[in-house]
Amino acid sequence: MTYSETLAYLYDQLPMFQRVGTAGFRKGLGNTLVLAEALGHPEQRFRSVHVAGTNGKGSSSHLLAAVLQAAGYKVGLYTSPHLREFTERIRVNGQELAPEYLVQWVEKWRPLFEQVQPSFFEMCVALAFDYFAEQRVDIAVVEVGLGGRFDSTNIITPLVSLITNISFDHQALLGNTLVEIAGEKAGIIKPGVPVVVSQTQPEVAEVFKREAAAKLAHLVFADQIYQASFTAEPSAETGLRPVAVTQHGRPYLPNTELGLPGDYQQFNLPGVLATLDELRAQGFHITESAIRTGLRQVTRLTGMRGRWSIIGRQPLVVCDTGHNAAGLQLVVAQLRRLSYRQLHLVIGTVNDKDVASMLALLPADGIYYFCAAKIPRAMPAVELAQQAQALGLVGRAYDSVTDAVAAARAAAGPDDVVFIGGSTFVVAEVEELFAVA
Repeated sequence: MTYSETLAYLYDQLPMFQRVGTAGFRKGLGNTLVLAEALGHPEQRFRSVHVAGTNGKGSSSHLLAAVLQAAGYKVGLYTSPHLREFTERIRVNGQELAPEYLVQWVEKWRPLFEQVQPSFFEMCVALAFDYFAEQRVDIAVVEVGLGGRFDSTNIITPLVSLITNISFDHQALLGNTLVEIAGEKAGIIKPGVPVVVSQTQPEVAEVFKREAAAKLAHLVFADQIYQASFTAEPSAETGLRPVAVTQHGRPYLPNTELGLPGDYQQFNLPGVLATLDELRAQGFHITESAIRTGLRQVTRLTGMRGRWSIIGRQPLVVCDTGHNAAGLQLVVAQLRRLSYRQLHLVIGTVNDKDVASMLALLPADGIYYFCAAKIPRAMPAVELAQQAQALGLVGRAYDSVTDAVAAARAAAGPDDVVFIGGSTFVVAEVEELFAVA
């Protein structure tokens, strides 16, 4: 098969949650373990960090990978979903999986897939772990796809588990309360493996305490050790943002800049730093210089895109993949601090989100350009516009993300701001995001 034929095979024959929703989600690790055994258990042949959470797990994974790369290690990075190309999901030292490798790997194992009938995500995890083992990475940072307990990535036994923010998302699959959702995320905690929790959230802290105690796993609430706060807005020239960090109340890493300038990164950073401490305790040599370099150069080192990415000026154009109420709330707060004559918002979402809660957070004084990404899960733009209109948001529906972005940029003056978001898949269709990367 060609690369495009291989992708078509994967997308069409193996359900992909990000595209089709709950039909692509399978609870249980049985198929993943069958694949792992057939491949010779590659997950046992490299060291790893496992990262779960509702918001922040992707950013935290990239930050960890960047610091470890800066420290001189060969680092695998597995994340999902991808923005533009499937190969973004699997990287070694920032280099994406080669399309040729994907074609050959799928061709080699296609008889196994026909027999086992794995889901899209189960196949992706097997591919990533096989590749990391073959590449002999020093360590891999592995982001959970959905939940934790039954996520395909949960066949690894990491050196450290990291759990970021817990918020409402995917309730149909993970539970209708934060305690239930936290319980699914806590499923990545392994016997005797230290676990770092980025934020002390009173409503779910006991979930992690109980699970860690039951597994005899050392538990660290990172924000009780580290605090991080941005001291200025992102630099207009570099996009970097100065951040003040304290460790037990004392200054730590003075004059540090972060390459991910979104407000929400100040909640992710303590978890990243505490996870690095756990790795240091297990023999990893990670200097303060490596930490600074990794935090500053994260986008260059790992290829990360879409987190408060500035893709244009005069007007200022910002993309962000925040796609649930908790994530969007922080994004909107950051938008409100910007100076502008008029705010233009290109918004799309998927039909299995709590769309009403998300729309209720958006500024009433903005001009809206509603759109739908090119995936089956996308909420039709007209339907989204109707729901928004009922909440007092003024705008119109467009036939595509491209048309909506073009209309917003054409209408915006040099002193305006254009924001593009609401869904990872909307951001993925913004051509400029990849042109400036």
